Amino acid sequence: MSRKKPVQRILKLDEDDLQALCEAVDAAILDGGGFGWIQPQGRQVLARYFKGLLLVPERMLFAVRLDGVIVGCAQLVRAARNNEAQAMCVTLMHLFVAPYARKQGLGTLLLQEVENAARSMGYRVLNVDVPETQTAAIDLFRKAGFEQWGTHPHYARIGDQTVSGLFFTKLLDNARPATAEAPRMTQADVAPAEYTSSYSRPLTLYPAIDLKDGACVRLRRGEMEDATVYSDDPAAQARAWCNAGFKWLHAVDLNGAFAGQSANVPAVRAILEASTVPMQLGGGLRDMKAIASWLEAGVTRVILGSVAVKNPALVREACRAFPGRIVAGIDARSGHVATEGWAEVSDMQATELALRMQEAGVAAIIFTEISRDGMLEGLDLEQTVALANTVTIPVIASGGVGSIDHLAALRKAADQAPGIEGVIVGRALYDGRVSPAEALKVLA
Repeated sequence: MSRKKPVQRILKLDEDDLQALCEAVDAAILDGGGFGWIQPQGRQVLARYFKGLLLVPERMLFAVRLDGVIVGCAQLVRAARNNEAQAMCVTLMHLFVAPYARKQGLGTLLLQEVENAARSMGYRVLNVDVPETQTAAIDLFRKAGFEQWGTHPHYARIGDQTVSGLFFTKLLDNARPATAEAPRMTQADVAPAEYTSSYSRPLTLYPAIDLKDGACVRLRRGEMEDATVYSDDPAAQARAWCNAGFKWLHAVDLNGAFAGQSANVPAVRAILEASTVPMQLGGGLRDMKAIASWLEAGVTRVILGSVAVKNPALVREACRAFPGRIVAGIDARSGHVATEGWAEVSDMQATELALRMQEAGVAAIIFTEISRDGMLEGLDLEQTVALANTVTIPVIASGGVGSIDHLAALRKAADQAPGIEGVIVGRALYDGRVSPAEALKVLA
């Protein structure tokens, strides 16, 4: 990341930036800086928070620097996907500058950059609310042209005192006309300091690395005995997908899914060491120890499947401990949820489980129609669209991609279902039916 601009959008935090950001937040909290927390949280809690935040498509993080060191930040948060009536609005949250870096105009620079980003992406209205105790922030917003439209008499509780909150709004000049669909904020945005007013929403392609007995395989309809081995070197396959230009990897421990615990540990670790992009991992993760172990080992997101049905309390606990890093894998046969490596089918509808997982706090949902998986006959777009339009968190499609036409159909479907974030492709990539370059072009 360039150190020349004092304010930038943050897509990735190195250790130095993360340390500086955590220190700035704790200093602001101690000073009553209105970051939401009342007491300092310390490095571990704040590191988890910011790492998770960077994975949430609805949020953008901006940081302001002094002499190259992060001393404050702000967030832009878009409306939920099902809130079409307010798609032209975006909310500013948690804007602050650490007390040791104030009175240098950094708050104004940060606010201006956030406004410019919102304006460039086509938003028409910028909203913000702030407790009455934050007099400097209130003064900043008023000087920037924000209009106070209301007051909440019971806005927050700080110690034994109830404080009021002030609500502000600002119409953004030179904004595009409002549409029903808000721009997407995703990990795929290419430049932290550059924005576009286009509503094009690139979809992420996740190449699948399914592991069985230490090898890369693909199953047909989820049947373990109907597996095709494509590579006995998972690390080499991971390097190949990274070199092909994919921005994420999707790995599943198939043996682990059936056994209920990780069973391809050496292969997963080899993939992590070989990869240069984030990876999400599923299969056999049934307790907090296993979840924490893989996240600490370098996995970016973990996928919880069977446990989502059988132990929803664990999902909620994991989401609280690792915000933005827990994904629900919903596998279905004809709309009914399947568990235990697809060996069991329940009476629960996929949409019902999706809503429960959304409430639990998962960052995204991977939806697979098992009857199509590995069959190369195309995705179940009807179910995928219905699910994406039911929940307000991202949905990743899976199961059945066999040609570039299937990806083009998903690209078209995503225009009607903004919640579709990406697609997992396995056998078609290994067989050469879909070339990485062509696939990435179609989904862009």
